[in-house]
Amino acid sequence: MEQINFVDLKKQFSSIEREITDSVLEVLRSGQYILGPIVEKIEKKLSLYSNVNNVITVSSGTDALFVSLHALGIGPGSKVFIPSFTYTATAEVIALVGAEPVFVDVNSKSFNISCKDLEKKIKNHKLKKDIPSAIIAVDLFGLPAKYDQLNIIANDYNIHLISDAAQSFGGAIGNKRVGNLAPITTTSFYPTKPLSCYGDGGAIFTDDDSMAQILRSIRAHGVSDDPYENIRIGTNARFDAIQAAVLLKKLTIFDKELEERKKIARIYNEELYKAVETPIILEGVDSAWAHYTIKTTDRNELKKYLSDCNIPSMIYYPKPMHEQIAYKKYSNDDNLEISKNLCNEVLSLPMHPYMSEEQVLYIAKKIIKFLG
Repeated sequence: MEQINFVDLKKQFSSIEREITDSVLEVLRSGQYILGPIVEKIEKKLSLYSNVNNVITVSSGTDALFVSLHALGIGPGSKVFIPSFTYTATAEVIALVGAEPVFVDVNSKSFNISCKDLEKKIKNHKLKKDIPSAIIAVDLFGLPAKYDQLNIIANDYNIHLISDAAQSFGGAIGNKRVGNLAPITTTSFYPTKPLSCYGDGGAIFTDDDSMAQILRSIRAHGVSDDPYENIRIGTNARFDAIQAAVLLKKLTIFDKELEERKKIARIYNEELYKAVETPIILEGVDSAWAHYTIKTTDRNELKKYLSDCNIPSMIYYPKPMHEQIAYKKYSNDDNLEISKNLCNEVLSLPMHPYMSEEQVLYIAKKIIKFLG
């Protein structure tokens, strides 16, 4: 059987090599390598895809979060509520703007932020009316969070809501796609994401035209229409035209790849549901299936066994944010037991659109054999 890869960017590239090469050559011949017409083109395509008024591409998913917080005026005195079970990028941008991350527990089934614990944490922290605060909801492993409830909570407490959709772009709730589920949505185009480029890249989605204008200014050193007139403090978070050229071509096969991811997840679920705890599937909610993540108390032993069988796997994440050295000063370790437990049980299996059914069944068979 062909080698099993955790992701397979080489196979994806081989399927659209000519299109990618021609698109990149067009940029190289144009002489415009930062922003420019091709970046505007991918922004319009992404806007149409998500049915949102404005898409502002930036240099990474982390910068998408940083620029968004900066645009909302989040800074010293602000509190930003985030799940503890997440990647460090979600937390670090809060510290970088001088605000305080407040760690919230997650739902044990969806892995996403717990609305119940979120409300409890908001009530326990005295928010100053004249200083803005925010919620960053992370759509872990591709599954959109409960934005119907999150939008209500944000409105009730007058808090900004940002969707961290680094892993969920391509997902949806009902007929609304990711990018249009929260007032501001950020995503990443890192090579391993469902929609990816061949380097760092990201984007911000919003229907608010005034906010979009501020976001565009901040990503380019706080300039106005005059590139040498700085009207606010900004940063350098501009998008690379070559990466835009890659995205344009990958977007043409994106829906097909999403269907393949769903098919693979369905096979995993059908084969594994008796052996391990498989990912939750919610009616009316489409996951982008960035990762297929199971839960088992035999995680470490299973990971080693799979490695011995030449099956790669990954642990996302081995330690919650509130226990990381960098964030200890922000944490009181209050009611974050689910996040801690998940870090000892989760294991992500190979998941990409170019896996064969034979490979998926082989992986499932090995897991069942090991767990008996």
